[in-house]
Amino acid sequence: MPVRNTDIADIFDAIADYLEVEGDNPFKIRAYRNASRTIRGLGPELREIVARGEELTGLPGIGKELAAKIVEVLETGTVQTLEKLKKKVPAGVIEMLKIAGLGPKRVKALYHELKIESLAALKQAAEAGRVQALPGFGTKTEQHIRDALEALSQRPARVSIALAGPSVEALTRYLQQVPGVLEVAVAGSFRRCKETVGDIDILVTAGTDSPVMGRFTDFADVEQVLAQGPTKSSIRLRSGLQVDLRLVAQECFGAALQYFTGSQAHNIAIRRIGRQRGLKINEYGVFRADGKVAGDTEESVYRALDLTWVPPELREDRGEIDAAREGRLPELIEAADIKGELHSHTTATDGRNSVEEMALAAKRCGLKYLAVTDHSQYLKMVHGLDERLLLAQLEQIDRLNAKLKGIRLLKGIEVEILEDGRLDLPDRVLRQLDLVIGSVHSRFRLPARQQTERILRAMDQRFFSILGHPSGRLIDERDPYEVDMAAVVQKAKERGCFLELNANPQRLDLTDTHCQMAKEAGVLVAINTDAHGLAEFGQLRYGIGQARRGWLEKKDVLNTRPLNELSKLLKQTMG
Repeated sequence: MPVRNTDIADIFDAIADYLEVEGDNPFKIRAYRNASRTIRGLGPELREIVARGEELTGLPGIGKELAAKIVEVLETGTVQTLEKLKKKVPAGVIEMLKIAGLGPKRVKALYHELKIESLAALKQAAEAGRVQALPGFGTKTEQHIRDALEALSQRPARVSIALAGPSVEALTRYLQQVPGVLEVAVAGSFRRCKETVGDIDILVTAGTDSPVMGRFTDFADVEQVLAQGPTKSSIRLRSGLQVDLRLVAQECFGAALQYFTGSQAHNIAIRRIGRQRGLKINEYGVFRADGKVAGDTEESVYRALDLTWVPPELREDRGEIDAAREGRLPELIEAADIKGELHSHTTATDGRNSVEEMALAAKRCGLKYLAVTDHSQYLKMVHGLDERLLLAQLEQIDRLNAKLKGIRLLKGIEVEILEDGRLDLPDRVLRQLDLVIGSVHSRFRLPARQQTERILRAMDQRFFSILGHPSGRLIDERDPYEVDMAAVVQKAKERGCFLELNANPQRLDLTDTHCQMAKEAGVLVAINTDAHGLAEFGQLRYGIGQARRGWLEKKDVLNTRPLNELSKLLKQTMG
């Protein structure tokens, strides 16, 4: 089986996990993390780059040592560095890093002091009260571990849409090239742009002599063939993802695509409307007693119910059917509507590229402006900027703006919201910026009232433009902190500031329902990639999908404005 970019990135992340638990050099750990992020964002496969004889050291964050490890993985499927680490630390210890609040230092303490080597052993120790006896833990931490383990055990087996994406897209391209195949479409939660996906449903139409089913089970990344038949087959990929392929007749394709796209709640509502009209709706079409009336296209299915076609992202039975009946479905935002990026990081803190490199990459992506928003001084681990360093960066931005063509750099900061609601830098510095993103990166477990008051006080500060990743969640890693989002939206409306939809697929924060809440309140949302490297501008697609699920239109999004209009809106937030 060919080694894919995701395989190499997974290996580098695993090395970083082991090194963290071992307490190794933080710069080495960061190098592996950065390399993993670069690799995940690449378009071409690394094996193809190596086959062409190109130097891997030309990639951002890939030096000679990491390039050699990439070649080793391509040749052997693994790397000796990881195999040696596996012999030193049990894999179950690394699993403990999945528990929110258990950083590498605490996991190391659990492993070395209590000899805990698995999640099962951690559960037993927490239930027996042994964890709280460790220095730096206590009863609250122990209870948090028990709660997190319980939540983890109940979590369905789903993966990030970004992790599923490369496999799904590669398989789709492969199927499109099979002789006799006429149409290929991905359905299910992937098509609806859900944050996480379970099994993948793919539909094809093909000629009677097409070998598509056999070719499907022969796909290079197949780990196991679960079922194989003339009209349906199932496989499990090496990534663990299950994919079901259905061969559908052309005259039924629209009905099947509507049915298998879902959601279940949306489909139940559609079938209910059908019954009221004397219609039967299933994956084969729309039927009356005297025969079939629709089903070759999705549009025909909705038209049979006197509904306009509903975009897949809206199919959650949250008002979209009434809107389709009344002709008031939103004209959802498209990636092409975005004019610029308002949240990015550089090598000044935890980014992997210089200001100029990020600017040129943004320009290549068709953006007209880029805000440089490195972290503020509170985040010492990423070398957050103090007043002196930030002012030096502002001078650098002025020099670059004088020479760059086709892209404008905006002066910004991602400033820490302190526990009492103050911002991490003084007004005399913040007033010199074009925008200020206020974010929470600490004290996630404050009670809801205290956390909400903290954020509301920050939004009331004189220089405050955008609330960054408003709930603080990391999908499947860290739950959102407890905050009254309705109060936050109302404060943004009163204050005249904005909310971020962070497009990083680990965050996708705002949620779809909170996007709707902001839209209904008239609060503009900034869709930002939070890019820490050149490839991450491509993560905009996930933010667009989330925005569409949240009913957002071009007019609802801050950074769809041209620079002159944007500048006026930002200026209103800056004192």
